[in-house]
Amino acid sequence: VANLVGNALKHGGAPVRLALRPLPGPGGAEIEVSDRGPGIPGAALPHLFDRFFKAGAARTRSESSGLGLAITHENVRLHGGTVTAANRPDGGAVFTVRLP
Repeated sequence: VANLVGNALKHGGAPVRLALRPLPGPGGAEIEVSDRGPGIPGAALPHLFDRFFKAGAARTRSESSGLGLAITHENVRLHGGTVTAANRPDGGAVFTVRLP
């Protein structure tokens, strides 16, 4: 979650929101990190969790390694969960983590 919040603060627009909700049934939680930035280019969405992927030319020159979201994806998977990325209808990006 820290990586998702850090990315939202660095690449998104204020305010960055963090929401925690219970999932239906016994146990489980959904964590949502959203921002009001420009969103994620549509062509980048399927690749965001790939190792070494960087969305946009400006990010290829940054100090980023392109590993943060891949590590986030693997950590969530190891806990039996999922992480997804999407664009908000009213602007900005939203990342959703679901854990059992």
